[in-house]
Amino acid sequence: MSIRIALSAAAMTVVMTQAASAAIVSFTNNTLWTAYSAQQGYTVATETFNAYNGFYANGLTGNAGGIQWTATAPGNLYAGMAFMSTNNPEALLTFNLSPSVQGVGGNFFSTDPSFNIIPAIFGVTLADGSAYVGNTSSLADFVGFFSTGAAISSISMSVAGNLPAGTHFATVDNLYFAVAVPAPGAAALLGLAALVSRRRR
Repeated sequence: MSIRIALSAAAMTVVMTQAASAAIVSFTNNTLWTAYSAQQGYTVATETFNAYNGFYANGLTGNAGGIQWTATAPGNLYAGMAFMSTNNPEALLTFNLSPSVQGVGGNFFSTDPSFNIIPAIFGVTLADGSAYVGNTSSLADFVGFFSTGAAISSISMSVAGNLPAGTHFATVDNLYFAVAVPAPGAAALLGLAALVSRRRR
């Protein structure tokens, strides 16, 4: 299927990683990732982290669009300013996903202990080893992945900054999931089932 979207190299980085006859496509532009996901037959569900604040032990779970995420980090988690972050600096922030998804992305950046955004080098890695490394300095910084084969079961983020060490915390604002849209036939059957259930009442 051809992509009928004009893509500029400045707006998007596309990396094809071959893995068991599948490819991971990576994006640095949320609009293009969303459009690509829609073209593949998916809609986007968003976890905003607005409902979280303060310290959380590992294993924190949430749900967006039927996708359950479980967050972990060495030293546990800390949320504030509607961001989810690590409790310890330079710790790896991981989200395990159930069920696995074809696409995932987020606004990833580094914060100081007071949740001020600070420049850093960051890396985002999937369970299969596919990765993106870049610079971050803004709330708008985005990285997204879409798999044309095996589903994505986890996404992890790390940050590293200039000295002094111990001041950079891996942080995410929004986490986005590509959620399958039912095929037209399946949607029609669901509608028919709803109609029948109403009649039986």
